[in-house]
Amino acid sequence: MDMIERLKRELAYNAWANQEALRSLLAARTKPERAGAVMAHIIAAEWLWLRRLGHPAPAMDVWPTFSLAECEERLRELGQAWQSYLDRLTPESLDREIAYVNSKGERWANTVTDILTHVVLHSSYHRGQVASLLGRAGEKAAYSDYIECVRQGYVS
Repeated sequence: MDMIERLKRELAYNAWANQEALRSLLAARTKPERAGAVMAHIIAAEWLWLRRLGHPAPAMDVWPTFSLAECEERLRELGQAWQSYLDRLTPESLDREIAYVNSKGERWANTVTDILTHVVLHSSYHRGQVASLLGRAGEKAAYSDYIECVRQGYVS
């Protein structure tokens, strides 16, 4: 499997896992406020990285205040945007350095490959927070492990 196919699989998993996390949050009787805020952050951070990568993306705060219904809509749009971005990815673009300023005002430059890997890992980290917050509230968290995504046939 080449690197582009691997990144496409990882980002397909990421989209599925984000949907699963949001689905568990929507199904919860007790919805921890912080869990909703973290879910909104996942979405906003991914849009921010898409914008840094040069893809059209709406400007938003890195910790926005979205309702769960807004999260659902923005997550659907985000999945389409990632698909559009990945469809145009070329082997030559993977090592291209992207210069950006982070949310602390620091200047950085990273390769496209490293940014895409970061997006998946960053979202995974925060999905774990959502799961933990739901569990502490006595609610069932999503089972969003990569292997479950593969078992369910969402990536091939």
